[in-house]
Amino acid sequence: MDTKTETKNAHKRKKQPELVRRALLDEAARITLEQGLSKVTFQAVADAVGVTKGGVMHHFATKDALILEVFYDAMAKFEAEVNAAMAKDPVSYGSFTRAYIDATISLGEKGQAEFNSQATLYVLMLGDRMLRERWAEWSNEQLKKYAATDNSETLCMVRLVADGIWLSDFSGIDISDKASIRERLINMTQQDFDKQF
Repeated sequence: MDTKTETKNAHKRKKQPELVRRALLDEAARITLEQGLSKVTFQAVADAVGVTKGGVMHHFATKDALILEVFYDAMAKFEAEVNAAMAKDPVSYGSFTRAYIDATISLGEKGQAEFNSQATLYVLMLGDRMLRERWAEWSNEQLKKYAATDNSETLCMVRLVADGIWLSDFSGIDISDKASIRERLINMTQQDFDKQF
């Protein structure tokens, strides 16, 4: 399709700003994962979504604003996944840690969208000091919020191991029996409960 036809069709489309904004965030996240943060430009995102560069700028004044929103979007999805897992957990002790394990370690039952969302979160965080600070703020808030149930040395180690497994997955490092390791981590949260009470 040539540029004239594309521009003509853009004017015929119904204005759906929330759908366009969602598509812009999704495509910026996809480009980040597939090509790296440096390839996320207004033009690249516009081309992927089928809007003009001005259409992207209508939603996001700067590239930094776009990246920040992609990060917040991925963080909100991760938090929602953690909260959903906690809501299903009948035992409050260690529930944040078990939910964190579930949200972090992919065993195949997790959809590609969830993995991509988390991968986007980590890629952005690792590449930007300000975003790392935002992640640290969120993490520290969660640790304060769940201090009564998830503040033991063992539970801290379990979460750190889960992060390491995620990084191995993301890097393409083979883990011989990830399901067994995940089960062992879950068991450690329960054994820690038995020691505490």
